[in-house]
Parts: sequence; structure tokens; C-alpha cells
Amino acid sequence: MPREFPRSQRLGGQILRSLSELIRGEIEDPRLQSVTLTEVKVSRDLSHARVYFGLFDPGQDVEAAQAGLGSAAGFLRARLAQALTVRHVPELHFEYDQSAARGARLDALIAEAVGRDKTGGSGD
Repeated sequence: MPREFPRSQRLGGQILRSLSELIRGEIEDPRLQSVTLTEVKVSRDLSHARVYFGLFDPGQDVEAAQAGLGSAAGFLRARLAQALTVRHVPELHFEYDQSAARGARLDALIAEAVGRDKTGGSGD
């Protein structure tokens, strides 16, 4: 039996694909050059979409990227209205996805612990 996905999840996937294409192809804001969208969570009533983004360039300013996305939100929502087959396009809210930064930090901590173990600093 195929697994059923709620409409909010299906719509989130469509929004993620469409927004990614729009940001790459139609927005020339330099603050968004290294932005990548990671996930979209749509509310149950389909009125709000929380769009999570990451940055390819770790040196880029997160606040500047978030401001760029915020300033483009109206344009992106209008273009989504043309691309999606929904009556009302959810309001877009952009949030920085910190999972990649947390993952890099954990990798560094693990590498440091392994390095200590190899040098005999385990204390046994």
C-alpha cells in the first residue's frame, strides 16, 4: 500500500523546487549568491511556509542573506502563484538552517577527540 503524504508536505516539496529555480534563475541579488534552500515546512492550514536556507560560503553574512530573501519574498510569492496550482500561496518566512553548521562543529569535535586518542591522551 503506498504511503500517503499530507497535502502540506506535497506543497512544501513543490515550493522548495520552485523557489530554488526562481532564486537561481530570476534573482540577481548578490546577497543570495551562495544561498541554498534546504527544507520547506507548510502549516496545516496552508497559509504559512517556513523556508529553511543554508549558505555554500561559510564566510557570507547570514543576516544579509536573510534580509535579501525577505526583500524578495513578495516577488517570489507572486511567481509561486503563477507556478503552483493552489488557490492561495502561503506567506513565506525565511529561517537560517543551522544543521549544517552544527554538523561541521560536531565533525570538528569528533576529529579532535580521535586525534587525542591517537596521541595517547585517553587517560587510562
